[in-house]
Amino acid sequence: MAKKKEITNQDILGFYVDYFLENNKAPHSVYKFAKQYNFDEAVFYANFSSFEQIEKNFFTSLFQQTITLLEKSEDFESYDARTKLLSFYFTYFEMLTANRSFSVALLKEDKNKLKSLSKLTELRKHFKQFIDTLDIEKIDLKQEKLIEFQEKTMSEMAWLQFLFTLKFWIEDTSLSFEKTDIFIEKSVNTSFDLMDIAPLKSLIDFGKFVWQEKASFKM
Repeated sequence: MAKKKEITNQDILGFYVDYFLENNKAPHSVYKFAKQYNFDEAVFYANFSSFEQIEKNFFTSLFQQTITLLEKSEDFESYDARTKLLSFYFTYFEMLTANRSFSVALLKEDKNKLKSLSKLTELRKHFKQFIDTLDIEKIDLKQEKLIEFQEKTMSEMAWLQFLFTLKFWIEDTSLSFEKTDIFIEKSVNTSFDLMDIAPLKSLIDFGKFVWQEKASFKM
């Protein structure tokens, strides 16, 4: 008797994508879904808790594939933060484009935008962690609470930029989504130009000097 093929979470994800695109909706039940694709219901629950989790996993799966692909490059570790982020964006959106029908269907499925964004909650965690690994130069604030606030603000702003890029990609009608590529390059470069702390450091140093001189003058 032939051994039954072991079903992995990637298999289940593939089945779900296939079902969703064929029927333009999620399956009615895990039981019927598993029966249609010839695997046990218990196998589903060994990998996912619900269909909603599959949808969240889809976006994080693309993220993990992106990071794996980038880390295979010997040059990636030597890139500066700006180039690493650009490389991430171009690779991730290339993978999204390869799965555009499903990606757009998921994000446009609910008229409630907050519910649609809930499908990105796991991706948000991974993305923000990735931003933290980039070692983007920050202002030396000397105070722990201010440092924590600065780090949280930076990762949140990066996430908002990602969401703007995602919205642009969804609405992009240009051939090969070339306008999205332009949007990515310009938005990432602009954000790093705005974060260039050299002028701000000079301003802070000047402010300190004026303050010290003013204090000395009063004495």
